[in-house]
Amino acid sequence: MPDIALVSVILPTYNEAGNIIPLVEAIDRAITLPHEIIVVDDNSPDGTSRLMQEEIDAGRIPGLRLETRMTDRGLTKSIWRGIELARGDTVVWMDCDFSMPPEKIPELLQKVREGYDIAVGSRFVAGGSAKQGTLGAANESFIATVLSRGLNLVLRLAISPKFRDYTSGFIAVRRDVFRQIRLTGDYGEYFMDLMARAMMLGYSFVEVPYVNAVRRVGESKTAPNLRVLFRRGIRYLAMILRLWRLKVCRLCGGSIADRNALPS
Repeated sequence: MPDIALVSVILPTYNEAGNIIPLVEAIDRAITLPHEIIVVDDNSPDGTSRLMQEEIDAGRIPGLRLETRMTDRGLTKSIWRGIELARGDTVVWMDCDFSMPPEKIPELLQKVREGYDIAVGSRFVAGGSAKQGTLGAANESFIATVLSRGLNLVLRLAISPKFRDYTSGFIAVRRDVFRQIRLTGDYGEYFMDLMARAMMLGYSFVEVPYVNAVRRVGESKTAPNLRVLFRRGIRYLAMILRLWRLKVCRLCGGSIADRNALPS
């Protein structure tokens, strides 16, 4: 049974000043294994980086690190930068608004210790549930919730019904996986690509149920308005088509691994 020497928790942030300090404290309490927490902030105008630097200077949480990205920003790029910086053999990342419970991280890590390459926090397996977004709510998107359910249904048909939450974004994964797979995409579509490639390459995975909560503070970044929602929806559909083609390519003996993944 593989063990974990060090866990690297990556927290990609943008305007999460109201959540980030309580979140890193909750993560630090939840994980009993040796760990580091890497906050990768996209130069948030609300002072997220400043708060994190103050927390690091106070020294209350060992292994707390900060990377402030001034250029080439974005969710997927921030997560990938965290993976590049990670010292651990196992990487975890999650949303930074308390919609994903830090208390579930040990359960994800236990699945990795049991031998799985990837453990995913899932809203769509027994025991899990998606947030109940309310139409017109300031901090959530009812339409985004409906879109997520629809996308997952299409992906199960196009890629594999063995996996259910292709838009999760809550994961513990062996860092070695990224020697073959590089994250790609603008926003949530990176997770679809990651899981599709992982399955095609034969990595073992398991889904762990969790209850997706309404964010505590701030506004949702998934679909702040209909224009952004439409643009992301088009990109999601384009990714689904790309993954379907990749699946066909694999059946014909084509390559699945990414050339620009982490070096061996």
